[in-house]
Amino acid sequence: MIRRSFLLAATAALTIAATAAQPAMAREQWTKEQANKWYGKQPWLVGANYNPGSAVNELEMWHEPTFDPATIDKELGWASSIGMNTMRVFLHNLLWENDPEGTKKRMNEFLAIADKHKIKIMFVLFDSVWDPNPVYGLQSPPIPGVHNSRWVQAPGEARLKDASQYGKLEGYVKDIVGTFANDPRIVAWDVWNEPNNKGGGNYEHIPDKNKYVALLLPQVFEWARSANPTQPLTSGVWIGDNWDKLDKVDAVERTQLTQSDINSFHDYSWPETFEKRAKQMLSYGRPVLCTEYMARGNGSTFDGSLPLGKKYNIGMYNWGFADGKTQTRLPWDSWKKPYTYDEPTIWFHEVFRADGKPYRQAEVDLIKRLAAAPKGVVPMANAK
Repeated sequence: MIRRSFLLAATAALTIAATAAQPAMAREQWTKEQANKWYGKQPWLVGANYNPGSAVNELEMWHEPTFDPATIDKELGWASSIGMNTMRVFLHNLLWENDPEGTKKRMNEFLAIADKHKIKIMFVLFDSVWDPNPVYGLQSPPIPGVHNSRWVQAPGEARLKDASQYGKLEGYVKDIVGTFANDPRIVAWDVWNEPNNKGGGNYEHIPDKNKYVALLLPQVFEWARSANPTQPLTSGVWIGDNWDKLDKVDAVERTQLTQSDINSFHDYSWPETFEKRAKQMLSYGRPVLCTEYMARGNGSTFDGSLPLGKKYNIGMYNWGFADGKTQTRLPWDSWKKPYTYDEPTIWFHEVFRADGKPYRQAEVDLIKRLAAAPKGVVPMANAK
């Protein structure tokens, strides 16, 4: 019943979106003034990176046989109940290449559910982390005891290294962004997650990966802008210490920092490092989002980072939401020593247990308190 009711609303909305997605003049990168004007109209953005607990990766989330609107509706309800108003959600080019209309239909159904809960979505188009060899179709079950054991890169090694296939990637970006270019339910487009990440896990690194990404990333920005989206484009820097010095960053980071409409970054460190990086990003004079943070065992916590984000008016998206098949309650070191029989001393990521109970009540109380306060205001813990 849940899926049927949302499907009716989603179908109507998709018709509107498709009508709006007619060929348009490519736009330029937003000026600082345009970006700040847009940001001034937004609430303080606070949410999470979202993948339903029933999906092992982004392919399983969106594939028609495993798309799970009931779980999505339930979990986004939990998010709304603690004041979250946005989610960052990963797509994949293989979904569009194999089922473009079905993928857009399910995206629209997802957006209808999110809109019901007053949650705006940031979609991620490509990703350089974890398995470099994605395969479309039904996905393997999670590896017991291992963090994010089935997450896949997009476009993956074979496609990244084969320029003759870039036309398909261009078609994917232009169609997806173009279809939803005027959709107010989408808050932003993250064109590529951690593009210069070598991959992670126990996978072999893609040889010369950074060289290929450095050539492709500017094209991805261009393709997305050609759809004339009303939403901002971004790609977040995640490693290094000199983000405010363009002569100290690599070619990929230079593209990220010079072509994004709004800037974004990741930080899984202590509050002191978060604040230093936040100030570096703010030095560009553009709005800033932290699109990944919160790894308890690594020193990145809600109580350490979230108030700083609120203080500096930086939108905040923690990694992990509800415990499920991605198993990201387990730490990164589980790739070397799986937690097959023992649970970690503290959960690495996640806000909620699978049954909807908060992992730590104090954390959700903090999220709710900060979300309810005016922009830039960090209320006292005992504030009513």
